[in-house]
Amino acid sequence: MANLKKRLPENVEGEFFVDSTCIDCDTCRQLAPETFAAAREYSFVRSQPQSAEQVRRALHALLACPTGSIGTLHHNNASAIKADFPLRIEGEVYYCGFNSPKSFGGNSYFIRHPNGNWLIDSPKYLGYLVEKFEEMGGVRSIFLTHRDDVADAARYAERFGGRRIIHRAELDAQPDAEIILDGEDPVEVAPGFVAIPTPGHTEGHCVLLYENRFLFTGDHFDWDRDAEQLYASRDYCWYSWAEQTKSMARLAEYNFEWVLPGHGQRVQLPPEIMRRELQALVQRMRTQD
Repeated sequence: MANLKKRLPENVEGEFFVDSTCIDCDTCRQLAPETFAAAREYSFVRSQPQSAEQVRRALHALLACPTGSIGTLHHNNASAIKADFPLRIEGEVYYCGFNSPKSFGGNSYFIRHPNGNWLIDSPKYLGYLVEKFEEMGGVRSIFLTHRDDVADAARYAERFGGRRIIHRAELDAQPDAEIILDGEDPVEVAPGFVAIPTPGHTEGHCVLLYENRFLFTGDHFDWDRDAEQLYASRDYCWYSWAEQTKSMARLAEYNFEWVLPGHGQRVQLPPEIMRRELQALVQRMRTQD
């Protein structure tokens, strides 16, 4: 729980606050950008929520915060709001919430599917989420984009008998994974699910394309809220920027309209606009070689 004694001075006065345990993971700014903003190396409350919907989004951020750094001055109904999770994105695709500090607050996603449900990267292992996943039919497959965001994947795999999918170059982060990807060729790991190796951020980083509409991008790229364009971070490229640029260019061969990242803002764009945005991103990346 957030500590009022550690309340950051940048917070505006009012019900919600962020304390100094914040790790600047961006989760709260993704969920409630009208309430939270960035300052140096942490988030703060820039504007107290005014409407009931804004309060709800701020409470979503409070619950999803991996370090419990968001608090309120008085009793709130966060326990009731918890029932919103997993948050529906579209159709049977959901954002899990309850981001894990083990993945520096990385996002994870859940797909409800008639042939078995999918977890993409891992949230915290919580009894509440276990119960919700059970109600929704369990977890058959756990796709791990890369080593940084495995979090509690092993515990979910053990609980549900799920098969974990990861690239061989990332295998030391999940050595007993059940399905191992190799090389740089795309693989249809199940009907409608294509794993696409995207080396760059890490050597074995992969993205997952679902139904040619949803691209789960891990730490490969995301949407820049301020610049309103796709974005890849050279500062957090651990393996090879040249390889990340090449693998980014290859993604222009695919159709998709959703970018659902592990870190950063998600976005939905028409496929033809998404392709143009992706090509523009590749051009910007090439200027940074």
